[in-house]
Amino acid sequence: MYSHNMVGANDLEAAKKFYDATFQAIGGKPAIQDDKGRLIYMHNGGLFLVGTPIDGEPATVGNGCTIGFAMEGPEQAKAWHDAGVANGGTSIEDPPGIREGGFGQLYLAYLRDPSGNKLCALHRVV
Repeated sequence: MYSHNMVGANDLEAAKKFYDATFQAIGGKPAIQDDKGRLIYMHNGGLFLVGTPIDGEPATVGNGCTIGFAMEGPEQAKAWHDAGVANGGTSIEDPPGIREGGFGQLYLAYLRDPSGNKLCALHRVV
């Protein structure tokens, strides 16, 4: 359904440190930068970009927005979370762990990146 996700950042250096660490924690590679300075992450067929807003205004977070990343297991989600916290992210909501709900058991870990964008690592427990 999606071709890509993109978030804004006011400090691309801090964003690169954070996202390089979180993507490498789950087997991805560091960002490549395009000619406009955007950070591009390619992993498991997905495309995730980080950049400063084109309109020149400051980047802001989307109230009510969460970007979820599929994880292979709880250990990978925890590694993603720990890498994010160690590289400028903030742990939010409950600590990483299993939650029960209408979708069954989910292992969830939530972070805000250095710009405040809300992210989630999700593994469906079978």
